Amino acid sequence: MSGRLSWFLLLLLIGSFFWNPSNSSSLLKTLKHTAPGAFPAAVETSSGVYEFVRGWQLDWWDAHNFCDQRFAQLAVEPQDEAVTELLQRKVQGPIWLGQRTALLQRRQQKRTHTLPSLVFGAQTDTRHARLLVGFPTLAAVTVCTHLQWDLAVGKEGTIFSYAVPAFSNELLLRGLTAHDGLVHLALVVHGHHSPYLPVFPADGGWHHVCATWEKWRGRWALGADGEMRAGAQSLSPAQSLAPGGVFVIGQDQDSLGGNFKKEEAFRGNITNLSVWARVLGPEQLDMARACKIPSEGLLFGWNRGALEIAPTLQEVALPFRCPMPVEECPTLDAGSGALRSEPCLQSLPFLCHYRPGVYQRLREVQKTADGEFISRVNTLANATVLSRDDFAKDPGSLSVPEATSFLGILEQALAAQETPLQAADLLAVVSFLKRVIAIQEGEQDPSGQQEHLSQSFLAVAALLLEEQTETQWLEIKEITRSPMVLVESVDRIAISLSLLLTAEKSIISIQKGPIGIEARSLNLRDLTNGEYYFKKIPGGPDYIQVPFEEIRKLQGRGLSKVTVINTWFAYSALQHSLGWEGQEGGKILSQDVSIPEERSKYLSTQVGSAIISSIVLINLQEVSTAVHFHLLHQTQDFSDKLVEPICAFWNFSTSSEAGGSWSNEGCAVTAQHPESTSCFCNHSTNFAILLQVFDVQRSSEEESVLKTLSFIGCGVSFCALITTFILFLAVGLPQSERTTVHKNLILALAAAEALLMFSEWAKAKKVVCMVLTAFLHLFFMAAFTWMLVEGLLLWSKVVAVNKSEDGRMRFYYMIGWGLPVVVVGITLAFSFDGYMADHHCWLSLRKGVIWAFAGPVLFVLTVNTFILFRVVIVTVSSARRRSRMLSPQHSLERQIGVQIWATIKPVLVLLPVLGLTWLGSMLAHLSMAWAYVSIILNSFQGLYIFLVYAVYNSEVRFAIQRMKEKKKALLFTNCSRPINYSSSPRNAAPQEMEKGIPPVVSRTSTPATAIWAPSQGNIVRQGNLGAKIPVGISSIMSSKKSMEKRSPRDEEGHKKKTAVELTAFKSSGF
Repeated sequence: MSGRLSWFLLLLLIGSFFWNPSNSSSLLKTLKHTAPGAFPAAVETSSGVYEFVRGWQLDWWDAHNFCDQRFAQLAVEPQDEAVTELLQRKVQGPIWLGQRTALLQRRQQKRTHTLPSLVFGAQTDTRHARLLVGFPTLAAVTVCTHLQWDLAVGKEGTIFSYAVPAFSNELLLRGLTAHDGLVHLALVVHGHHSPYLPVFPADGGWHHVCATWEKWRGRWALGADGEMRAGAQSLSPAQSLAPGGVFVIGQDQDSLGGNFKKEEAFRGNITNLSVWARVLGPEQLDMARACKIPSEGLLFGWNRGALEIAPTLQEVALPFRCPMPVEECPTLDAGSGALRSEPCLQSLPFLCHYRPGVYQRLREVQKTADGEFISRVNTLANATVLSRDDFAKDPGSLSVPEATSFLGILEQALAAQETPLQAADLLAVVSFLKRVIAIQEGEQDPSGQQEHLSQSFLAVAALLLEEQTETQWLEIKEITRSPMVLVESVDRIAISLSLLLTAEKSIISIQKGPIGIEARSLNLRDLTNGEYYFKKIPGGPDYIQVPFEEIRKLQGRGLSKVTVINTWFAYSALQHSLGWEGQEGGKILSQDVSIPEERSKYLSTQVGSAIISSIVLINLQEVSTAVHFHLLHQTQDFSDKLVEPICAFWNFSTSSEAGGSWSNEGCAVTAQHPESTSCFCNHSTNFAILLQVFDVQRSSEEESVLKTLSFIGCGVSFCALITTFILFLAVGLPQSERTTVHKNLILALAAAEALLMFSEWAKAKKVVCMVLTAFLHLFFMAAFTWMLVEGLLLWSKVVAVNKSEDGRMRFYYMIGWGLPVVVVGITLAFSFDGYMADHHCWLSLRKGVIWAFAGPVLFVLTVNTFILFRVVIVTVSSARRRSRMLSPQHSLERQIGVQIWATIKPVLVLLPVLGLTWLGSMLAHLSMAWAYVSIILNSFQGLYIFLVYAVYNSEVRFAIQRMKEKKKALLFTNCSRPINYSSSPRNAAPQEMEKGIPPVVSRTSTPATAIWAPSQGNIVRQGNLGAKIPVGISSIMSSKKSMEKRSPRDEEGHKKKTAVELTAFKSSGF
């Protein structure tokens, strides 16, 4: 009978290794095709597109991966009525829901071990096993084991006993199956017996049982399956366990190493028993349960060579799958809408959610692709590796060898560059990489394919980040958000690679191009300086470091070994494709307090360094630790800007749908250098140095100097303009187009200068400031439109020579005053609320209001620049001909000098009225020197006009001279007889010739009496000195008109002489 029972227990043992009621569904194929023609049904809502794939059921993690491969997310509690109706029609029962914040902990991987298991049959006094190790004095102890308990009710059994020469019951753990269906355990220390307490269910399955004790206060505890079930204190305190004892499995020792009793023997199966000379914490207990035995304080680890097994005790070596905790994931009942949870490994329907615009963009990209690259890859692989429409069918599962082979083909196709990579091709490759990541981790890898898989994966990822793929990444930006999807994928590959670490192979390092990963099994006790230090490139400056304090914290948690994952992406890998990606709305992460906010203007944020990461794993679960890191950054492209380095990390958990974003929470700059920055962050993830670029504004002192200079310049210009305007009226200049245009330009510019001086006072009063802004806009616009009229008039007189003046002034008035009124009126009508700036009386930069002034100004300056260019060409051409006519024997250097002066002089004369001095304002932001130049040129424009068009204007001077002559004539008349010198050119000529001034053509004089030719000596003298260039617009115009008024006879009689009086401008083009 006992033999039959032993065989029955053996069969029960073998079957239980491959059956567990809590996770039996995980052994099935996760992808279930309940219908051969599974198809998706999509519903579009305001929050995006929801897609339900009828006929597919997956566990929670596979459902998440399935949606992720289609660039969607597992839906999170949809609220739209259309989605609810779809689910009620298509689904009965629960469906999986996604997480609103971070993902669930990564799926726990079963680890298969071949372990010797001890099969205890019926209770006898002979079946036992003895540990062949010596035990020291123990102030604390922990014993853990995996066991199956016999189902017989009321039978007491001993799991283990430790006896010393002085006392047999030094340490003992026994139990029994109670009528409540639970196994009750009791701990005995120094003969003191704890009560029997329920610990785990008597279900015939495998359970992980632990017992701990320490002499301090006699604290003890009993746990099972990762949870502490019982415990107290005062169990034989203040006395350590004696050394030199015997540890026996399955029997109670009534004497040292023997005297067993049949009724106290263990019934069931035991494996993986371990003993530590310390109390394990919860994390170490979880590790022991998952067959990862903590090494610190370990006295005995399950080892057949350290066991003495009685001949009657049966030993069986079987593959043992270490248990996993049962996680529950959120679900939604499609019928009732109730939120519940189910075991994550259960297969259920699910719903994928696409962000608004992503679903449609996916379809657009697929339609525009020619599929040439995808066809080439599939041809090389002789299989369907990539698909243009991966989003309408099951992509299937991949094995590690298949994935490795396909990645090699992808690497070959991408490196060859024989077929252009399109946006749809890039999407297909990224989707395939997501499939590779989803390969079941933790499988046995005897051929080492997992490491080859990681190498091929990195090679393909590096090729996808090269410069030639920048355009494709931008095209799919709305779908993938950023290339950081590859960074996340490499992190997950590195974590999978850590499963291959063993005692013999404690480091795995792979580098492909600019991307690298390293997985390391780190013994905390081997750290000589108490810090973990990782360098991206041996001998290079970039590094990441886990500080001494963090190592002490890990050791304080009872950890002796951890797994550290490091990844790095060189700056060259992401500078083209990533840029400033992830900065939502140009958000400023931080600001250097040494720079006042009012002195800096935010421009952009860019990734300026490599991306480096450090992840600490305990039992495949991430443990956050603080880190120090030091990275080089690139600042050479911002020589004229303020660049602020920011210690930042990519936070994948901020928004799973958005793919994450950059954040600097918990990070700070510890040292800043011209080309590198050191940082501290209180957590571990992917880090980089972001460069925030600012345009430095002027200080209050500089602004004060500029305001003072501008006020002085405006005041001087205003006085000069008013003086010029009065002078034009007082001297009685002949009425003409040019004088009228001059007067309107002076009037508009003087009004604008006066209002500008008044604006500083008015900014404190909102209504007054608003009115003043409108008038400033109007008069400055009018000033520039009249500058445009000056250019048009110059074109008509010098370049195009249009003699007719009928109706032109009406057109000029429409441009000069009508256009500014229209522009200001439209701007006020459409942007009244945002018309004025916040802190001064001028146009606002918001909503582009400033372009209602800047746009027309740029147009005027462009047109006038072209006009000036043509006028200079005409001037130089005329000067060259005149120089040859007057002095044909002059040297080449002399002629070149004449032409240079003929170029410079018109530019200096025409700059103020054409407004080209305002071009300097475009450079004012570069430095204070340019700001001073701009202020001087623009605010003193009125003074420049006064000097050129009043003081040095020949017409004004001749008019003043006539006034003086008239005054002399009146004085002389009063003394003798009436003589009108001003009306007689015959009398005026001798006096004018004495002064070297030619007589002025009177509007009433005939051509014969109006023309005066200089003597032959004067002709020679003028030829020697160079071409005579008029010093103002007025003299240019008068010379042209006097040439037009000559009769043909006079022209023939004075052919040689009139050549001297030709101005530097031809009457028509060149």
